[in-house]
Amino acid sequence: MYKINCMNPIAQVGLEHFSDKYEITGEVKEAEGILVRSASMHEMELSEKLLGVARAGAGVNNIPLDKCAEHGVVVFNTPGANANGVKELVIAGMLLAARDVVGGIQWVKESRDNAEIAKAAEKEKKNFAGTEIMGKKLGVIGLGAIGVKVANAAVALDMEVYGYDPYLSVNAAWSLSRAVRHVTNVEDIYTQCDYITIHVPLMDATRGMINAEAIGKMKDGVILLNFARDLLAEEDDVLEGLKSGKIARYVSDFPNPTTAGQKGCIVIPHLGASTEESEENCAVMAVQELMDYLENGNIRNSVNYPACDMGVCTTAGRVAIYHRNTVNMITKFTAEFGEKGINISTMTNKSRGEVAYTMLDVEEKPTEEIIRALESIKGVFRARIVKG
Repeated sequence: MYKINCMNPIAQVGLEHFSDKYEITGEVKEAEGILVRSASMHEMELSEKLLGVARAGAGVNNIPLDKCAEHGVVVFNTPGANANGVKELVIAGMLLAARDVVGGIQWVKESRDNAEIAKAAEKEKKNFAGTEIMGKKLGVIGLGAIGVKVANAAVALDMEVYGYDPYLSVNAAWSLSRAVRHVTNVEDIYTQCDYITIHVPLMDATRGMINAEAIGKMKDGVILLNFARDLLAEEDDVLEGLKSGKIARYVSDFPNPTTAGQKGCIVIPHLGASTEESEENCAVMAVQELMDYLENGNIRNSVNYPACDMGVCTTAGRVAIYHRNTVNMITKFTAEFGEKGINISTMTNKSRGEVAYTMLDVEEKPTEEIIRALESIKGVFRARIVKG
């Protein structure tokens, strides 16, 4: 029986995918698997029983990835599961920025006691007029699951779309509309586009990428949309751009003291993936990833370990080893099995940066003795019997 702890409320439709091999527990220290959304795990002590963490969403800044990797804890996310919900809000953000709908609605609220409100509206509406997005140039930075959907939707709205992603995947390329102009230099986005939307993960290389230097290259009156992470933009520089008129609007899904209530900022309370459908899709994907990993050792959509899939074990046993990506590790592993007289029928080794993951299907039932021997090898974080 596998025990699962939910650190946040998880959609029931996802939890229903667990088989009778699983039990939901309120004791996080007893759990082999954790399902989480926004709860912070950085100060949490990792239990020796914990094997995997599945984030029901895309962002994983609330999870200590390196710490988990060194404890042999695989962290998953659910890329694409909430993509449509975010896409729809990005389109809404563009429309809110193009036409002062928010200001107009606020005026109506403030004028609710005016018996002549309809007549007054005809005079006031010019103050909230804007432009149409049809024919405007949209730059999409990052063509992952969300970026591709945004680009394709914008094409359908008759916008001229430019896409930038130096790591464009084959699947994304197949999904991307032919009408999207794929540029190889992000500066082409800055200099040519009326609207710019960011859809890249937060990493050292992308942190603060929308800064004074980048803003200086943009067209006057540009509209910036940030539905990825607020730290991708140097928001003090954005405010300066708004004051100077370089930026017409900044639309963000991440409320913070820097932008909340500031003129020119349309700040939404992190609603991108807050749809019933997105939450259900994320929950189902997270549960499926965790089950396949716990039962079969397969890793799909991990953010701290490499992808690895050996299907369902059909031999006497399967062993998974979590270790540093250093030379001669495989030789040491096979030597231990050889000494114990255990024949290896199939083996897979995958690496990701400084960590690696090895799975071996063996023809005899693996024992705790072989696990202890493997864990005694320098550079091994953990070994476990997946089946046997």
